[in-house]
Amino acid sequence: MHKLRLLLAICLLGISCAQAAIDPELLKPLADDDSDRRIAAILALVEAAPEEAQPVLKAMAEDSLALAGERVVILGEGGRVFDAASKRELTPPPAGVETIGINNRVRRELASALAALRLFSAERAVRWQAAQEVNQNADAKMLPLLERALAAEQDAAIRARLQLARAQASLGSSDADVRLDAVRTLGESSDPRVRQLLLPLTQKQGDDWLEPDSAVRAAAGTSIRSIEQRLAWADNLGRAFTGLSLGSILLLAALGLAITYGVMGVINMAHGELLMVGAYSAWAMQSVFRAHLPGALDWYLLAAIPVGFLSAALVGVLMERIVIRHLYGRPLETLLATWGISLFLMQVARTLFGAQNVEVANPGWMAGGVELLPNLLLPWNRIIIVAFSIAVLVAMWAILNLSRLGMFVRAVTQNRPMAGCVGVPTGRIDTLAFGLGAGIAGLGGVALSQIANVGPDMGQGYIVDSFMVVVLGGVGQLAGAVWAALGLGVFTKFLEGWTGAVVAKIVVLVLIIVFIQKRPQGLFALKGRFVES
Repeated sequence: MHKLRLLLAICLLGISCAQAAIDPELLKPLADDDSDRRIAAILALVEAAPEEAQPVLKAMAEDSLALAGERVVILGEGGRVFDAASKRELTPPPAGVETIGINNRVRRELASALAALRLFSAERAVRWQAAQEVNQNADAKMLPLLERALAAEQDAAIRARLQLARAQASLGSSDADVRLDAVRTLGESSDPRVRQLLLPLTQKQGDDWLEPDSAVRAAAGTSIRSIEQRLAWADNLGRAFTGLSLGSILLLAALGLAITYGVMGVINMAHGELLMVGAYSAWAMQSVFRAHLPGALDWYLLAAIPVGFLSAALVGVLMERIVIRHLYGRPLETLLATWGISLFLMQVARTLFGAQNVEVANPGWMAGGVELLPNLLLPWNRIIIVAFSIAVLVAMWAILNLSRLGMFVRAVTQNRPMAGCVGVPTGRIDTLAFGLGAGIAGLGGVALSQIANVGPDMGQGYIVDSFMVVVLGGVGQLAGAVWAALGLGVFTKFLEGWTGAVVAKIVVLVLIIVFIQKRPQGLFALKGRFVES
């Protein structure tokens, strides 16, 4: 038994030592003038010695592979030269070394070969990335290497990628049964690129089918339909999520408007400019962090949240104290006055920040997204905006239902004269409610700065939609604003996919007008008590 183990160890050691060097004859064609022979040499090298081939091919891709007479060498740092076959340093360095140049075709094959070689890395992240790269351009020449990688791979997710790559490479097989199995395997994919690979199998070139076998053609058609169904499902999920993120922005814009309109009956045409104030607050905090705290730049957005709220709330309080307070009960004059204020605020923004849009970058922790399917990526910035909107909604519900201010706001909203008779300071509540609504709009502007351009006119695109949310949901109704905002956002995005953005806006407006004609109180009417006289 001990002798058998010793013999096995010696054999393994012999194999390892044999693989430590590459046959120089495999390396010579890498310097050939013919690109086809170079590519064939790359594939032969990868198949014969995958572990030892990696440094050689990497040097070739980096233009560090050279020819010294009949010997292929690798150029190192400081003028050092290594034998490509044995990896030993040549001392003294040989004279007359000529770098082996490569064209774009050979460089593409090198990239594919190196990606395939990384399939054998010990690190999962490297193998996962390599599997994704190989999946993009697998062909029949890579089949032996893919089979070896599949035999060695234990990770289920990477194996799934490799199986798709093997199926893609098998489409070029001369065996109809192999092609049939490949087509059926590819039919389980949700990658739109796979659909494009299968389409030629169902088409003709002149009078002849590109795929001669009828069973393979039929399977290709079935796989294409299956992929298209999954792609359509993913597209609908993407539209729903985009509509949800749009609805969350509309909700932040409409929450403040619902408070001011519900409490004071004021149609505030400057509400969109309060969004703008919040967005410019985010830009200002980004500039402060970039100038004074560059190491903490990724956290400027957290500092912008209270700054945006307080800035917009202060502007709202000043608007209410200076202008709107003197126009209660005169809706037309209030509408014209707030429209004038919106023009004034836009001009102030142009004077202070310029007429052009300013750049507000996403923090590093908001970059990228979650890939649910090959054609469905949920960006982190929109996911975080949805979560932020939920947090603001919860805070608003707590203020309106659990605080003294919320009780007063609800009292004034339902019956202002009676609230005043029982000691509610209606004037102060008006100011606080207007400041609170403006501050929430500022938070909406901070969120909007992460997905839209920040400029003097940015609020104009949201004021009409915000009013539609308030009217559709029911004046002063928090639940109504939530359902109206989310429903309007999702419905609009689906409608845009079918009709285009302009027609979708018109259709939505017409439908809301019809709805208000049938149900003027909105989705949720205020509860009250009717006393018959």
